[in-house]
Amino acid sequence: MPMEPRLLKGFRDYLPEQMIARQSVINAIRNVYERYGFVPLDTPALEYTETLAGRAVYGTEGSGQIYTFQDRDNEWVSLRYDLTVPLSRVIALYKELPRPFRRYQVGPVWRVDKPGPGRYREFVQFDLDTVGCPDMLADAEILSAIHDVLLQLGLSRFRVRFSSRKVLNALIAFAGIDACRSHDVFRILDKLDRIGQKGIAEEMKGGRLDVSGDFIPGLGLSDSQVVRLLEFLNLPQPSRAIALDGLSQLFAGVANAGEGLDELSAIHEYLTALNIGDDQVAIDVSLARGLEYYTGPIFEAILLDAPEFGSIFGGGRYDGLVERFLGEKVPATGASIGVDRLLAAILKLGALELRPSTATVLVTVMDPQWRVEYQKITRELRQAGINTELYLGKEKGVGKQLQYANRQRIPIAVLLGADEAAQGIVSIKDLRVGSKAQAELKDRSTWLQARPGQFTVPRPQVVEAVRSILSG
Repeated sequence: MPMEPRLLKGFRDYLPEQMIARQSVINAIRNVYERYGFVPLDTPALEYTETLAGRAVYGTEGSGQIYTFQDRDNEWVSLRYDLTVPLSRVIALYKELPRPFRRYQVGPVWRVDKPGPGRYREFVQFDLDTVGCPDMLADAEILSAIHDVLLQLGLSRFRVRFSSRKVLNALIAFAGIDACRSHDVFRILDKLDRIGQKGIAEEMKGGRLDVSGDFIPGLGLSDSQVVRLLEFLNLPQPSRAIALDGLSQLFAGVANAGEGLDELSAIHEYLTALNIGDDQVAIDVSLARGLEYYTGPIFEAILLDAPEFGSIFGGGRYDGLVERFLGEKVPATGASIGVDRLLAAILKLGALELRPSTATVLVTVMDPQWRVEYQKITRELRQAGINTELYLGKEKGVGKQLQYANRQRIPIAVLLGADEAAQGIVSIKDLRVGSKAQAELKDRSTWLQARPGQFTVPRPQVVEAVRSILSG
């Protein structure tokens, strides 16, 4: 009896349409990062558990989502939770790497998350990081790269947001909250987009009911503490300059607030020099980010026309992460793209079309006696750098083969039959023109007679003709 094909819960297969689209997005991101001078890096899927473990790395919730098991050598190993902690291990291990070290990395990560719509246990992240530069210029470069990636992907309505963990630490002091509770406060602030200020206030105090009816315990903060938190969240932020002015006034009497404000101010100045405006890269004081290891500026990006996808970029400065291995602070900053979430949003917005084929030309097989010639034409096109598929299916009629090309969204077909061979010519058909004409001409006989989008060229000019169509 055949075995039932089953897919592991929380995982998914990517069929060609999705893979081609995903690779297109990854290539666009890679092009931007390399334009900035970042270099590629890869690390193993598995790390020693001690490398990833610890509340100070991912927090209590994150640490509980790490896949961990014992291998045949009785070593405890874990699937990587992100690409940032493995980078910190690389920096400590390979001391010959230059400083600053600017790298990008794309690859899958794994989390024991509760499966649901849009939530999977394996997904692809694309990171860029700069290690070894304490200047906020490095953070501005990350924000600038995020900005340029989104434009490269054809997205214009987005908002990149940044804030600072140091500013949030000043908020803790301003609200009179014990510093040991700061990460719990930040975790709740990070939910602002999902639960609003009312939900934030409830969860900061006695607790609240979530949409499923489950009770979420509160932190038990006082009314006066919550009032101060809401005062912070309600600061006017129509521009980076106004946001900075509001923060300076609010924290005028708070010790140690100046450093975080100075960092945000420096980033603002760098972005202004790059002509990156408030409309696309803004200060957002409510931004918290959940991971424990952030120490300074933090970043996030959302798509204004697809807010239901949440953050499609996230990151920040983590000056203490490499210290776990070296015993000394090493400045570092970076950001990560959730490739699968970004791809889903791009497809919803129509900024990218799904294509089931990588080929732009199909060489049809009309007559078995000309198979060698079909192979030669195919090879000539491929050697010219044109993605070309030789039809290998069972259909013998050219009409069926052209239908196959249309289904695969292959725009150009090459046809060679006995008549063409006798004249030393080849027929080339731009299927996009043919499809448009077929939709406009209701009379099929007229359409067949006109053969829209089809023309002949001398056999030696096939490559030149195809190039002309593609360049047009």
